[in-house]
Amino acid sequence: MLLSNNGAVLLAATTGIAAVQAITLEVTNDDSIRSAASTIAYGMMTYYTGNQTGKEPGLLPAPYYWWEAGAMWGGMVEYWHYTRDNSYNDVVAQAILAQESPTDDFMMPEEADQLGNDDQVFWGLTAMTAAERSFPLPSSANVTYIQLAKGVFNDMAGPRWNTSTCNGGLQWQFNPNNTGFYYKSSIANGGFFQLAARLARYTGNSTYSDWAEKTYDWMARIGLLDSNYYVYDGTDDSINCTAIDHDQWSYNAGTMLLGTAVLANISSPNSTSIWATRAQGILDGAQEIFFSPYPNATNVMFEFMCEEASTCDNDQFSFKAYLGRWMVAATQMLPSLKPQAMDLVTSSAQAAAASCSGMNASVCGTKWYVGGWDGTKGLGQQMTALDTIQALLVNGTEPPLVVPGS
Repeated sequence: MLLSNNGAVLLAATTGIAAVQAITLEVTNDDSIRSAASTIAYGMMTYYTGNQTGKEPGLLPAPYYWWEAGAMWGGMVEYWHYTRDNSYNDVVAQAILAQESPTDDFMMPEEADQLGNDDQVFWGLTAMTAAERSFPLPSSANVTYIQLAKGVFNDMAGPRWNTSTCNGGLQWQFNPNNTGFYYKSSIANGGFFQLAARLARYTGNSTYSDWAEKTYDWMARIGLLDSNYYVYDGTDDSINCTAIDHDQWSYNAGTMLLGTAVLANISSPNSTSIWATRAQGILDGAQEIFFSPYPNATNVMFEFMCEEASTCDNDQFSFKAYLGRWMVAATQMLPSLKPQAMDLVTSSAQAAAASCSGMNASVCGTKWYVGGWDGTKGLGQQMTALDTIQALLVNGTEPPLVVPGS
């Protein structure tokens, strides 16, 4: 990666791929950051077809699943919040509300064959972000964003919390006909944990914080988090959760990081509370596992389970987006995390910008540590670059809204 004296990415040189102009990014220049984010967002939105005649709003075309569409809209809400570019607001609001479902909880009947707890919670977290950021709600809407987030929480805090095995926890899939029904995953439970924590802060209702604490305690007791604050992928309730899948994915760490930072904020920001300790531990663990794959790529984010071996699938290409997104959001909840987190985000953003050198700098790659575009492209690659780069604008934005009693 070649950098100018002001930290701008000028040119990307990749292995086996001709050097081309990359996105220019000056990490201390807000206009440069906005420009880079705008270019990447435009490239990402080209994957969306739901606003075309005959297509269903909110959905992405194959091979992208329903959950990733929900995740993408969360990134676009953040794009508006960080850049104040409202070009996509009408499309984003239409997409979110089109998937609200007849029961106001994103339980879309036509998605039943692929809908699990983790899928639904990503849409719930997007609705939560829209509420916290005061994302514009169309006057024609029949429901508010916070009502949608609560609807998701209520589904999960009800009969889906399964105490018949493992003394609690959410299964990955709640439909017994779906593969993964017996798997209790960290992304389902961690997503629920984060949603509950954010609802607690937004509303001031301790019912939500009680559920967040209950979920964290269950995950730690089962072994989905260990003493190093590593977050493991899941466990199997058919064996009463007596063994753990020790795979580590960046989005699992991200869910837990923001949730613990939010609970630290509720209890006492900047304190040495147990939640602040946990948030710091999870950030330290994430830095150890998901950054600096090589000595010449210090603090550059990577998905260590699949990137180096080039085995990432369409879901996994997007995972870094959520770690970057939630890591920076955590700094607004617990400012003591900011120096460390922003060092990681800044280095990663520079490397991500260098990867956005495919097809005249409109396409971003997967392996940010190669110094340019690695020849891959897709929705996930655009989303990871967008979330990481736009997060550099966090210092100029308001923290998430609080509406006690809502």
